[in-house]
Amino acid sequence: MARATKLACLLAAMLVPAHAEAMNRSGSCTIAAGEKLPAAVGGTDAVCSEIQRAIAAVAPNVSYTADITVLSPSRLSATLVVNGRSLPAQKFAIMDRELSRSAIARFAHSLAAEVAKAAKS
Repeated sequence: MARATKLACLLAAMLVPAHAEAMNRSGSCTIAAGEKLPAAVGGTDAVCSEIQRAIAAVAPNVSYTADITVLSPSRLSATLVVNGRSLPAQKFAIMDRELSRSAIARFAHSLAAEVAKAAKS
């Protein structure tokens, strides 16, 4: 019986951090046409992680969705929904080269600024 109790406590301890992390996430990010991203960017997971980090830094408890479309290796488009309200499409382009990690960071910060602005209004 003591072994079953230890097992139950161990399982509960493992589930609490995962549940708490899921509750702290107030937004989601999806990427369409991710195969067009340059390899240097790090893939769709890296792009979404950057966007989620940027938004969490300025609007931590705001409910949002970010639907990103990779238009080309140098162009992105984003549709944001903040607290149930759709925002105008956000577009981002690099004119003289392909997207880079620093370009993705700038894009993420611009999206975060729009989310924070929408959350205040």
